[in-house]
Amino acid sequence: MDETLNFIKSLPFKNVAEDVKLDTHRSKRTGFSEIIYCPGKSDEQLMNIAQALQDTQENVLFSRVSMRQHEVIASVIPGAVLHAKARLTGIRRQESPHYKGVAVVTAGSSDIPVAEEAAVTAEYMGCDVLRLYDVGVAGLHRLLAHVDELQSAKAIVAVAGMEGALPTVVGGFVSCPVVAVPTSTGYGANLGGLAPLLTMLNSCAMGVTVVNVDNGLGAGYTAAVIVRQYHQALTAAASPKMEDS
Repeated sequence: MDETLNFIKSLPFKNVAEDVKLDTHRSKRTGFSEIIYCPGKSDEQLMNIAQALQDTQENVLFSRVSMRQHEVIASVIPGAVLHAKARLTGIRRQESPHYKGVAVVTAGSSDIPVAEEAAVTAEYMGCDVLRLYDVGVAGLHRLLAHVDELQSAKAIVAVAGMEGALPTVVGGFVSCPVVAVPTSTGYGANLGGLAPLLTMLNSCAMGVTVVNVDNGLGAGYTAAVIVRQYHQALTAAASPKMEDS
């Protein structure tokens, strides 16, 4: 009985090491497992975390990984996949439900690493992702060519540096939520992403929300949650209701 009680008490998190506590119940609370932020973690810490996740039956992401850190993770979990542009290492244990409705758009090609972080995150959360890259307002016709696709989306991640106008323009065309991501891409007055951040915060388009500078992970996660809930609501509505006995 004592062993059982101790096991139950330890379920919400696992003491991987003295300085690492892995949240083992996060997927039960939020719908997706803990995403491991890698900068600042030692090889030993990452190895301990990877060992604790060896037998997981869930999809797992390690974010902002270096090549060295990916190699450490892959030495413990051979199936770990490096998504180099997104700086993510992923472990896929579940088949994707292929929820449709996430779109990720960028103003320029320089914004693609942040966009890929968003797109890959949404994919590991079970969503199919439409990518529309280099469609910024400096050549508005490039964006207008994809209006039909954008209007069919259920959540859009709009990634832009420079002055950051893209999310406002996208928001004026669609009825779904737009998650705006400012990037640190741009010349001096971009101020490391502060200029597009302020533009997006001051957007006149309704339905635009903003995450932090270069936070593709947070944007992709948010878009995936929206689309997953949309499809889960559709499924629930289509299920036959039990009649009162």
